[in-house]
Amino acid sequence: MEMVLLTALGVGGATVAGAVLGFAFKKISHRFSDVVLAFAAGVMLAAAVIGLILPSLEYGGSGGLFVTIAGIFCGAFCLNLLDKAVPHLHRLAGVDQEGHPAKTEQLNKVLLFVMAIAIHNLPEGIAAGVGFGTGNTGEAITIAAGIALQNVPEGMVIIAPMLAAGMSHGRTFLAALATGLIEVIGALLGYFAVSLSTAVLPFALAFAGGTMLYVISDEMIPETHAHGCERGATYALLGGFCLMLIMSHYLG
Repeated sequence: MEMVLLTALGVGGATVAGAVLGFAFKKISHRFSDVVLAFAAGVMLAAAVIGLILPSLEYGGSGGLFVTIAGIFCGAFCLNLLDKAVPHLHRLAGVDQEGHPAKTEQLNKVLLFVMAIAIHNLPEGIAAGVGFGTGNTGEAITIAAGIALQNVPEGMVIIAPMLAAGMSHGRTFLAALATGLIEVIGALLGYFAVSLSTAVLPFALAFAGGTMLYVISDEMIPETHAHGCERGATYALLGGFCLMLIMSHYLG
């Protein structure tokens, strides 16, 4: 349990660490941000497939394939419902808008942007917690490391919009801290859900994997390909994926 709690704090703390870097580097180029986020997407892709979906098949028994597929689609569908309530991140960031909207409107968009990141942090935290429910600590740490790596640039990119919208440094940091705390809560929920009933383990693993695949495809890849750095982002994604293959090979 101590390992789970420390890992949950580490995963959530990665967002806060990114936020601190965001204060130091308020102006982050699209090229740098896209490459880092694409690398993190590759890490998450490998973590979802190797650490969650394939183990779901192994633990599922004779009906494992059906349970895994159902879990993947249920996880994706749940995030799709959230997306209907909270619009896409690139639209909330205002990158497609022309001109300069009023401060109030800008602040509302920024807060929705931060809310969307917070909502997406919940299933990522659950994925980290569910990983520990398998009993394979090395595999769980690999999944958590991949999520934490993705959280650092995510924490960085939320700082500049909030400051530009007129929020104080203190409130901006508290907002970033809240997004990280949600991930800690998700990790604990995932761990206890699987610990209480191993019967739900195959579905829970696939569900968490489905949420991660949805975030990667619906948010991260389109965002990293929206600013003219598609080739670099593609190779960065491959690099992140291969890094996780290496980690899984030596830690699994």
